[in-house]
Amino acid sequence: MPNIKSAIKRVKVTQTRALRNAAAKSALRTSLRRFETALRENDLETAKGALRNATRSLDKAVTKGIVHRNLAARKKSRLTKRFNKAAM
Repeated sequence: MPNIKSAIKRVKVTQTRALRNAAAKSALRTSLRRFETALRENDLETAKGALRNATRSLDKAVTKGIVHRNLAARKKSRLTKRFNKAAM
């Protein structure tokens, strides 16, 4: 346990941010899962909306520092590729 006042605050801030990051990551995974489910069920209209939401979630996660920008770009590219392949 930290003894110095600033170190105590750092622990609290770290815990708060860790919770916020975990919630954001969970929301990101949920949006990606919704897209996967819609694509698996061949529901292209729902998949199109889910792809838009997943892309938006990835962009937000990059902005908030949850995921790296290259990871987001790679995921968006792969998701779009899969959607286009299913749409053919």
